[in-house]
Amino acid sequence: MSAAAESLAPSPATREYLAGEHLLLINGERVPAASGERIEVQDPATEEIIATVAGAGADDVDRAVTAARAALKGEWSTMTSYERARCILNFADEIEKNVSLIAEVEVMENGLPRMISEYTAVKFGAEFLRYYAGWATKIHGLTIPVSPMDARNGETLTYTRREPIGVVGAIIPWNAPLPMAILKLAPALATGCTIVLKPAELTPLTALLLVELAHKAGIPNGVINVVAGYGQSAGQALAEHPDVDKISFTGSTAVGKKIIEASTGNLKKVTLELGGKSPFVVFPDADLERVIPGAIRGAFFLQGQNCMASTRLFVHEDVFDTVVHGIAQGVGAMKLGPGLDPASMLGPLISGDQRDRVMAYIDAGKESGAELVAGGDALPGKGFFIKPTLFARTNMDMKIAREEIFGPVLCVQSFSDSDGLEGIAAEANKTIYGLSGSVWTKDISIAHKLAAMIDSGQVSINCHAAVDPAIPFGGNKQSGWGREFGMEGLEPYLKTKATTVLY
Repeated sequence: MSAAAESLAPSPATREYLAGEHLLLINGERVPAASGERIEVQDPATEEIIATVAGAGADDVDRAVTAARAALKGEWSTMTSYERARCILNFADEIEKNVSLIAEVEVMENGLPRMISEYTAVKFGAEFLRYYAGWATKIHGLTIPVSPMDARNGETLTYTRREPIGVVGAIIPWNAPLPMAILKLAPALATGCTIVLKPAELTPLTALLLVELAHKAGIPNGVINVVAGYGQSAGQALAEHPDVDKISFTGSTAVGKKIIEASTGNLKKVTLELGGKSPFVVFPDADLERVIPGAIRGAFFLQGQNCMASTRLFVHEDVFDTVVHGIAQGVGAMKLGPGLDPASMLGPLISGDQRDRVMAYIDAGKESGAELVAGGDALPGKGFFIKPTLFARTNMDMKIAREEIFGPVLCVQSFSDSDGLEGIAAEANKTIYGLSGSVWTKDISIAHKLAAMIDSGQVSINCHAAVDPAIPFGGNKQSGWGREFGMEGLEPYLKTKATTVLY
């Protein structure tokens, strides 16, 4: 092997992990799928099969739910909040000890650049766990000074308890396997729930590795179970299961609607983090040295395969050409390549189907009359690479501006002073989504006014998609139900019991 090829090869530890037998994780044990089904995992940068995993079906989901239900009443339920917090802190430590292995496994199955994977493993994964470990000891109820109607002749004490909602079915997507798993696990563990985790069939390896580390950290068997499998089999069985108390789903809006339908049997609680088509509004006084790299990061992070992507850029006509030219230069300099290459700034899309889907949108953009400024092509050869693509002079009647593409495609349209803030907000809100957005200006009054008008669960000023464990995150309209992150991220995993004593 040449020196160049060796530098792009995974480490011996990663090769050993990939070569292992990847089974389901149920009640702390590695077990095969009842059907014997196996799912191939492909490296999207090379199109090579890097591993196979057991493919769960309804019977396996049932075993996992049974294990989670038993764990809910077992050792996990008797742990003090301090002991539970310590387990979560140990889990964070295990991630940091194994960051190189975790990052390489995630890169191999997802394709994202390694520098991003390592950053998210430490700055998102470990810190997110530590943030929620701190909450484990701070979940408490209230005493309420009331006199119920049937207690007029005596004194009463009324208090509330916050209890774990129960068994959680967590269904995560393929675009960011590590953080997607962590943001489901951390609040569920902090509140004392147990979990059945179903990773996307395209990226199951990171989740399996993470839960092995959770067991090493002291989290009891059965608290976290992993059922890798297809959505129409394992995912649907989990959403329909009568002994699952809650579903937490991140993915497309279309699948989110199916999750709701499947969950109605026992009226389980549901939180959904779905699609987005986020606006990025630039006023003429904005600091363009921050705007241009911010727009590039916002649109092309994870190859544009992220729900927060700022794929609709609204730029004042006075700086329109300058901004478009700056972005075009920036994306033209971005190196595409395998995620293990330290020089790679963009990796491949997740699959051939996703590449074809995104290319269909690019073709639609060309046909609609949008001005193609940069990119617009898939790279020849192995790997599912598409050049970062920039369309200018778009409008909200175009398919590429209305619909979530989930790929490296940025649409830019202009506005003028005559549009007013109401007109700008109307264009920004002309979508079924309402997940994220940003306003870029030095005029803080304009910034706050427009931020209030944008119908999104999150709006940033002079930055985009501000993410921190303490900042609530979630969508309006068809971008989802409920919130994750922060104190609000605990609520979906808790239920309130009121107790009144007459004495």
